[in-house]
Amino acid sequence: MNVEVHVDVAVSGIAAAIGEPARARMLFCLMDGHARTSTELAMVAGVSPSTASAHLNRLKTAHLVKVLIQGKHRYYSLEGPQVASALEGLSVLAGVSRDRFVPNTPNRLRAARTCYDHMAGTLGVSLHDRFQALGWLSTASAGGGDAYGVTPDGTKAFGALGIDLDATRALRRRFAYACLDWSERRPHVGGALGAALLRVALKRKWLVQDLDSRALGVTSLGRREMLTRFGRHDCG
Repeated sequence: MNVEVHVDVAVSGIAAAIGEPARARMLFCLMDGHARTSTELAMVAGVSPSTASAHLNRLKTAHLVKVLIQGKHRYYSLEGPQVASALEGLSVLAGVSRDRFVPNTPNRLRAARTCYDHMAGTLGVSLHDRFQALGWLSTASAGGGDAYGVTPDGTKAFGALGIDLDATRALRRRFAYACLDWSERRPHVGGALGAALLRVALKRKWLVQDLDSRALGVTSLGRREMLTRFGRHDCG
């Protein structure tokens, strides 16, 4: 069996599924972590409901989206964080330029947004950099060159935030890694740890999430807490 040929076929199939503009618009719309109906995604993609259903079936076959049926409604969402990570990477590739990088992302999205289920934008990158400066993250011995572990200091700090690191590690997904940020072109914290951080920030009302976009707003409480806990003056 030629494994490389099978990988090539699988990758080309995924690329073809993403490569249609209407399907790409649907996928990027779902990167905010919210599930949507086919009717809503049809409006996003600018296609008819029947065409949207055909596109969504193609994306489901390629394991890029999943569907949850509740009563008469079918709600679509990304298959998982690995899909969001791939889309974020494609966004970076699409914006590559030999000129000096100048972000043209709308200000609200650039400041703070979700990347599937973790923080991105200036806020996400800033926190990533601060966690490294505080010595909370370490290069993991396994999981790839972009994987992170947590140091003893980090274990205490994240525990103080109410994050159960043992339970977070036990999840069937990558624990923590450097997710390259679409607008900043520098990494933020992805994986189960990044998702746990976002949940804490939302639960404690440090952040509020838009219902209709990926944008996150930093509250006055959030600015105070992030300054006190992380020493960041630029978190919102």
